[in-house]
Amino acid sequence: MPDPDRPQELPARLLTDPEMIDACRVRDFARVFRLVKVRAGIYPSMIARRCDLTPSRVGEVIAGRRHLQHMDVIERISDGLRIPGDMLGLARRAWETPQALVVDEREAPQTREPEQQAPASLPGPDVDSILALATRTSLNKATLEAFRSSIEDYWRRDDQHGGEALRPAIVGQLRYVVGLLKESRPPSIQNGLYGIAAELARLTGWTYFDARQYNQARAYFTEALQLAKEIDDRQFMANVLACMSLQATYQDKPADSLALVTAAQDQARAALGSTPRVMSMLAMREAFAHATLGNRDDTHRAIGEAHSQFEQIGASDPDPSWVTYFDEPKLIVDTGIAHGRLGEAATAEPLIADALRREHHTNQRGRAFHSFWLARTQLDQGKLDQACHTATQALEPASAVASERVSGHLREFYEQLAPHRQEPVALAFEARLRELLPPVSGSLHP
Repeated sequence: MPDPDRPQELPARLLTDPEMIDACRVRDFARVFRLVKVRAGIYPSMIARRCDLTPSRVGEVIAGRRHLQHMDVIERISDGLRIPGDMLGLARRAWETPQALVVDEREAPQTREPEQQAPASLPGPDVDSILALATRTSLNKATLEAFRSSIEDYWRRDDQHGGEALRPAIVGQLRYVVGLLKESRPPSIQNGLYGIAAELARLTGWTYFDARQYNQARAYFTEALQLAKEIDDRQFMANVLACMSLQATYQDKPADSLALVTAAQDQARAALGSTPRVMSMLAMREAFAHATLGNRDDTHRAIGEAHSQFEQIGASDPDPSWVTYFDEPKLIVDTGIAHGRLGEAATAEPLIADALRREHHTNQRGRAFHSFWLARTQLDQGKLDQACHTATQALEPASAVASERVSGHLREFYEQLAPHRQEPVALAFEARLRELLPPVSGSLHP
């Protein structure tokens, strides 16, 4: 007989419901418990047993008479109700990494534990489980294309609004696809699923990186590497390593950044049919690493290689979808940023300004991010009025996208204004910054 207290997955429709996402984000456990009861049929007495709480304590929480703030209690709630750690502001929980990812496929298959069933006092299997079962019997190439289309849509929405609100849905889809990998399927379908899972894991890592939650980002990037390695997709492994290289520059680990991008280039060269666009993107990431290290000659060499590879791009090149963002404006702005990182502001400014004029209006994060870099190069040249005007223009798109990476850059720009803090243009920028990007604790000082 199944154990009714054993943790079971919450319905995907609950984990992706905006009300549940918001309740978890602010740790409003009164709402969380009510939603779990109504939407998943898990009653207060069961919540208490699963989360190692007393029934009276759960009742007080639901009634609004008690608030749960201790980290160990929040972790027990995450584990007991199977709420992904990121939804509650926690590190990724151990149960979120499926064992299938760490078992060599050549090993004898493990005996699977029986699926958790709802206790007799509750309704039967939820609709999500029924639909998932039906999907598993009819996976085909069209299904894989539907998954890929949803990933492309996630990326578009991430550019426009940031990934914070998308992340629970992305993680839910990742866990669902990884679950599908446990079953035996034709190689073409199975390999496609591995590729999709790898893309979802990289996208999740990116949303954490953009939020400056670097440990979680690294965990998901590592998972993406493992999934891509299963199907020997060296180009995608190169892409993930390039993401990790960029993160290392943000963590002030330039030597790690260079090592990671060098490994990415090695993977791409070992892959069959790596395209010039892929190699151009990787060369530009190498330029970032060298610039952060202050290696002027190596930075210029890598920039030259990026442009040389880009000139070889052909209309019929079989570029993977994840690199198509790297177009001419992106090459130009990244070239400017590399020069900016190296301290060559006069060279960087016109390049970034040109690319920014061509930035698509829907890419809110890109417009804000590149405006910051333009403002920084202007400030480095002593153009205070221009720099403050440019930085002020960055605030509008920055406030429209949930990106702590971009917000952090603009707060850093404010700190760089310290010698000019009493100038009217600096005061105007500060007022607008406080209005559109409310300060985090200790980030702005009057």
